[in-house]
Amino acid sequence: MYKYILFDLDGTLTDSAPGIIRCVQYALEKCGKGTCPDRELLPFIGPPLTESFQKICGMTAAEANTALEYYRERFARVGMYENSVYDGIPELLQNLRQAGKTLA
Repeated sequence: MYKYILFDLDGTLTDSAPGIIRCVQYALEKCGKGTCPDRELLPFIGPPLTESFQKICGMTAAEANTALEYYRERFARVGMYENSVYDGIPELLQNLRQAGKTLA
């Protein structure tokens, strides 16, 4: 039916939540905001981070920008690697390629 299939990576093919949450925790600690349970930080996944720091943590725009810098500091070193492929995805992609689909 479809020849071309386009996938989003985060949350579709891979679970990036652990890395995102750990980077948010790191940023909060560096900003002196303490820590939160992981489940309370799940809303950070998806929306722009500066908006989430403001809305969820009550930060000012300047504080949120500082938090974003700390987030990126850890993400570049470690966070991007705290990401795993969901079970069954490699087989799904292989089956789709074998069926002649173009994947992107």
